[in-house]
Amino acid sequence: MKQSRLKMYLSYGLIGGLMGYVVARIGFGDYDELHQMFVLDDLRMLYAFAGAVALSMLAFILLARRIPKPEKFFQPGTVPGSMLFGFGWAVCGACPSMVFVQLGAGKIPAVMTMVGILLGVYLHKKAHARYFRWDTGTCVSD
Repeated sequence: MKQSRLKMYLSYGLIGGLMGYVVARIGFGDYDELHQMFVLDDLRMLYAFAGAVALSMLAFILLARRIPKPEKFFQPGTVPGSMLFGFGWAVCGACPSMVFVQLGAGKIPAVMTMVGILLGVYLHKKAHARYFRWDTGTCVSD
């Protein structure tokens, strides 16, 4: 492996590790905290999430001026897929990246969430190939 590629992977790993540490410290890796956010019992997590979204939007707006915009398209599965993603997040208390935070924190139920994610990706690939076949906008050919 080239030295520059190794350096890139190590820097990504460091940034990912720092992100995992921060989100675990504020409670995004805790099922009970996320559940309280979804049922609107504790708005602290909702505010933290909204603040992160607002900060990310600002960063993307500033970066978008320097980076050429790709052609965007809307596919039929966007809305139902988003709803299914949100439902899964609410049920298991984790978006895909939080599973790794929960696993790192030693939360055993996160193993089932990981199994669910892998099963969902597998089933999506099979169902998409058989029933839908619309352009997913990815660079990988099926």
